[in-house]
Amino acid sequence: MVGRLLRYKRGAYFLGIAARDGAAGKEMEMTINALGAAAAADGRDTVPETQSARQRGGWPAVLALTLCVSTLIASEFMPMSLLTPLAADLAVTEGQAGQAIAVSGIFAVLTSLFIAAATRNLDRRLLLMGLTATMLTSGVIVAFAPSYPVFMVGRALIGVVVGGFWSMSAASVMRLVPERDVTRALALLNGGNALATTVAAPLGSFLGQFIGWRGAFFCVVPLAAITLAWQYLTLPPMPSRQRADSLATLRLLALGRVTLGMVALGAFFGAQFTLFTYLRPYLETVTGVGVNTLSAILLVMGVAGLAGTWAIGRLVVNRLYPVLIGMPVVMAILGAGLIAFGSSAVTVALLLAVWGFVGTAAPVGWWTWLSRTLPEDTEAGGGLLVAVVQLALTVGAAIGGLMFDRVGYHATFGLSVALFAMSALFAVLTRRATEARGDANPAAHLQTA
Repeated sequence: MVGRLLRYKRGAYFLGIAARDGAAGKEMEMTINALGAAAAADGRDTVPETQSARQRGGWPAVLALTLCVSTLIASEFMPMSLLTPLAADLAVTEGQAGQAIAVSGIFAVLTSLFIAAATRNLDRRLLLMGLTATMLTSGVIVAFAPSYPVFMVGRALIGVVVGGFWSMSAASVMRLVPERDVTRALALLNGGNALATTVAAPLGSFLGQFIGWRGAFFCVVPLAAITLAWQYLTLPPMPSRQRADSLATLRLLALGRVTLGMVALGAFFGAQFTLFTYLRPYLETVTGVGVNTLSAILLVMGVAGLAGTWAIGRLVVNRLYPVLIGMPVVMAILGAGLIAFGSSAVTVALLLAVWGFVGTAAPVGWWTWLSRTLPEDTEAGGGLLVAVVQLALTVGAAIGGLMFDRVGYHATFGLSVALFAMSALFAVLTRRATEARGDANPAAHLQTA
């Protein structure tokens, strides 16, 4: 559904909304309004203006979902900053530990494709609370896992929550507040996403050196419990109005320009996580930085990502395809630089700051592309997009881990560079296919929105 994309990568719209006085903000507002129309067309309309705050949930319920987003993002990506101690404690290789990202991605893909149809008769309040309870259970299992297989079971559960929650988050928000407040509510929701993305990795690394990787993971448990209680108190009944066909998203692949775009998108995020998943062991063994420096580098990447989201969010309004083509080119150069200058901590830190600036903003560009390419199918398109991204994340982390263990970081990072080059190539092909249809004029989309 439309909410799934709003997760990637990372908090893309949080700073974009702050720029709504400019052209980027207008584009943002247009896109979110389109999402509201899509949800309404599917039966999940926004609440009437006259409905009471208690009946619709209101801002307290939105805040509950925002806390859920923050906790969920922290849970999903925390292994990246704790890979080394986690692998040592569970007696596995760092590549095997990295499969924790892959297994959550697999279950997120499956859940995102089928949860709507499988739960079509279930009240969305109960479903959201059930997913939050599953997140809590996952945190307990991971924190106390006595073995690697048990740890992976916990990671599989967090994948179910990721796929399920992002399948319905935007549509749920649209039912919690009046139509005039939907834009602000979605901005708040993705603000939690952006905040968690910025602090999760450095905070996990920092906490890990004092309370261990298990303690860092367990910090998620009380947050999940608070979130669950908050949802119980604030979420109103939300009977399901789901009528969508679970295969509708896959039918979009019959459109050539959509298939090309999804290949470009998948190659980009596959490349990103092929490298980024194994960044900590690279920084510790190749660059030779300590835990404090590692945490600082990850924090700089997060802050640079927020800045990049704002800057690139403004560029995509009138320069969409130059951005979609240029981003993977820049990322490929950065990946090659990490291979060539891995022993220089200063150079690596600078390269990773630019990596965060560009890579974090990628979803802004691809969401804009989706809203222009499929203006009448934004929900089905969003479902397809999140499945592609999660699949790319899974395959990238899995193959990258195998290569990291058997060949070394050169091979893993080299694969990332090749995938970025592939993404740039298919972005060019997507542009040509779109221009052949006469859909490349952004002004036309703004006028028809």
